[in-house]
Amino acid sequence: MSIESQLADHRVYLLRYARLQLRNDAWAEDAVSETLLAAVAKPQSFANRSQLKTWLVGILKHKIVDALRQRSREVALDTDEGDGSEELEALAFKADGHFQQQPADWGNPEQDLSRRQFFAVLEACTDKLPPAMGRLFLMREWLELSSEDICKELQLTPTNLYVQLHRARLRLRECLELNWFGNKEASS
Repeated sequence: MSIESQLADHRVYLLRYARLQLRNDAWAEDAVSETLLAAVAKPQSFANRSQLKTWLVGILKHKIVDALRQRSREVALDTDEGDGSEELEALAFKADGHFQQQPADWGNPEQDLSRRQFFAVLEACTDKLPPAMGRLFLMREWLELSSEDICKELQLTPTNLYVQLHRARLRLRECLELNWFGNKEASS
């Protein structure tokens, strides 16, 4: 089987991964195309040291970071004014910083993480985040960029980044509790 046909077999997965990270079909197509071109141009750098899919995702991560850097110069991030985070925090926490209600029992998260349905719900919840907040969350948690790199790239203060990530995690937690952990039919 030729390298080109092997690469073509992974294109759908790579495209889905890129769309999740970039939230733009055209940008995702470009990143995947650049990834596949890089792989075809230098197949000797693969050398079977890992799975082909792992190697391609590694290349794609770099292409996504490049795309985010390029697009950050073109697209202004929305501010979080009026995104409802303050109301969410007021509902979730007491004045002393403790939860109003204890978080729901999530059962065995490791077992749930292995389920394909969970990732579909997680992806849907991530898509519901405001664009700027979702972008920061994906850069930090999925692309595994350091906080320092994100702050430098997007010209944010560390405090602002941590607040945004905190708000994103709160929203994801609420969405997962409503759509996965609180919905016994979906999580079974």
